[in-house]
Amino acid sequence: MTGDLLRYDRMVEGAMRGVMAEALRRVAAGGLPGDHHFYIVFRTAYPGVGIGAELKARHPAEMTIILQHQFWDLEVGRDGFSVMLSFGGVPQRLTVPFAAVTAFADPSVKFGLQFQAAETPETAPPAGEVVALDKFRKS
Repeated sequence: MTGDLLRYDRMVEGAMRGVMAEALRRVAAGGLPGDHHFYIVFRTAYPGVGIGAELKARHPAEMTIILQHQFWDLEVGRDGFSVMLSFGGVPQRLTVPFAAVTAFADPSVKFGLQFQAAETPETAPPAGEVVALDKFRKS
């Protein structure tokens, strides 16, 4: 019998999402060290994504956010993260399942990951064990 019955593709995808989750977890716990900053691209129409209606209208398919100088209340859970960002001077909370993320990069160290976007939460690869954290405030 041929074919990947163990689904190595899903294991690798889950491990890569686990790297992203761990990076976010470390920043939530201790802030961004040095020049580190994150670019995160995610599918706005993915189930579980929480963004305001105006942002959704401006970004109906995909959105890129940057976590660098001004973000607040980064919380990392088992299946995703939420963060407060300012858009046009208006603070908004975004909630993003890890499975909605299509790219994650830290340009300060020339590190980046591309993900296969899961079609549904049921087909999403696991992000590894991610522990919920207390709120973190970055100013």
